[in-house]
Amino acid sequence: MAAIKKEAPALLPGQPGYWHEACRHLARKDRVMKRLIPQYGDAMLSSRGDAFVTLARSVVGQQISVKAAQSVWDRFAALPASMTPAEVLRLRVDDMRAAGLSARKVEYLVDLALHFDGGKLEPARWQDMDDEAIIAELVAIRGIGRWTAEMFLIFHLLRPNVLPLDDVGLIRGISHNYFSGEPVSRSDAREVAQAWRPWCSVATWYIWRSLDPLPVSY
Repeated sequence: MAAIKKEAPALLPGQPGYWHEACRHLARKDRVMKRLIPQYGDAMLSSRGDAFVTLARSVVGQQISVKAAQSVWDRFAALPASMTPAEVLRLRVDDMRAAGLSARKVEYLVDLALHFDGGKLEPARWQDMDDEAIIAELVAIRGIGRWTAEMFLIFHLLRPNVLPLDDVGLIRGISHNYFSGEPVSRSDAREVAQAWRPWCSVATWYIWRSLDPLPVSY
């Protein structure tokens, strides 16, 4: 009697259609991925579906831990009636600071809201642009550097092959999983990621999960 092949679970809205294919590729090409992927069951990357919220969460999360970022975001998100650019622009600076945001992050969030509210960004165009073109457009906004733009590519646009070499968690996770904790250079990380292509975003997500049981989310 032939073995019954287990079907992959159906994807939910906001989940990338390539996920199961990517996992099969990574498990076949990379010994660490083969070990990590089964540990997290059906969990996967998913988009919140809102460009402004994704970028705002990325700004809040800059240079702090996932846990700290979630705590600050929860307090900040409770301030406006809804998390829209127009509502954020109505907030008082003192209230934003009291939520745990630095003065600089408040400035960045206001500038981001102004870009969206003023129509300086055209999200409808992004689906037809390549990764580097989108990064170039986003880094023109105050407070958005390459790391934040890459988080946006991964978490909002669900681009499959983003390798965020400026991400401390990725570098630390590669050190832990591939080099027994030894220091890792960007060059080392890039070499490890050769086996991940064209699914670097998926592999990066599993590396993050190996460090923190909380799913990374922006």
